[in-house]
Amino acid sequence: MGESGKMGKSKVVIVGGTGYIGRRIVKASLAQGHTTHVLLRPQIGLDIDKFQMLLSFKEEGARLVEASFDDHRSLVDAVKEVDVVICTMSGTHFRSHNILLQRKLVDAIKEAGNIKRFIPSEFGMDPARMGHALEPGRVTFDEKMEIRKGIEEANIPHTYISANCFAGYSCPNLSQLGSVLPPKHKLYIYGDGNAKVVYMDEDDVATYTMKTIDDPRALNKTIYLRPQENILTQRELVAIWEKLNGKKLEKISLSADEFLASMKDMDYANQVGVAHYYHIFYNCEWCEMQKSSDTLITAIRFLLTVYIMDIFFYQ
Repeated sequence: MGESGKMGKSKVVIVGGTGYIGRRIVKASLAQGHTTHVLLRPQIGLDIDKFQMLLSFKEEGARLVEASFDDHRSLVDAVKEVDVVICTMSGTHFRSHNILLQRKLVDAIKEAGNIKRFIPSEFGMDPARMGHALEPGRVTFDEKMEIRKGIEEANIPHTYISANCFAGYSCPNLSQLGSVLPPKHKLYIYGDGNAKVVYMDEDDVATYTMKTIDDPRALNKTIYLRPQENILTQRELVAIWEKLNGKKLEKISLSADEFLASMKDMDYANQVGVAHYYHIFYNCEWCEMQKSSDTLITAIRFLLTVYIMDIFFYQ
């Protein structure tokens, strides 16, 4: 059984540590003084970029632990060495989609019997509030709810993290689909452009996630990351960009029907993305989030959206 690590802080293993959010959580875990293990899977193959990233984590103080989802015993052994498991495996269809692999991780945690907190791979919209989601985008939420069901049926202590929109994907491109680059001349405004959206800096998501693992208030709760200053409409986001850039962009409004019709000739991964954007920019998921009572407030200085935009503009 894992014993408390540095200065009484929990020992952590991070699954998916080379991914978009995972690499940030590894760094946040080390920065906050946790004994940090990172799962090294044999399936890494010849991916030298991931391997070099793992080696850099080791140089910073992390321990690499070899285990495979095809080897149940190796997962159990990896879990037994720590107190907390954080999974950050990708759930986006345009990269890789591995949400259901977590079923094997849940089985390992259940058998190990020592884990005091499990944070599964979520970090976006709260799947428990997305039962009405459109196809094909709802597959993401359905799969996350399947993992939640397994966690709760196994009585595994847990925390779910909901962060809505990652700034890296939604700010520099002014929330335009298909590119992370900012539009030069014109852009699409979704509906009237006045739906409230939460734009979260990814490093803040990692910092806040690590803050929850030893906080008893977060036990078996859904934690919504919603810094008030980062809740903006698309039009407000565009206005920040125009002020930084010193010029106005042509704005083309898309009705909900026009937006959904754009899925017709897209591949499956992009259809999923359109469905998710619909719920953010047309169905106002933030309006639903405001009804939540399970919100943990912690003293963290979030990177405000206006500064996020400033960073992207001047890089």
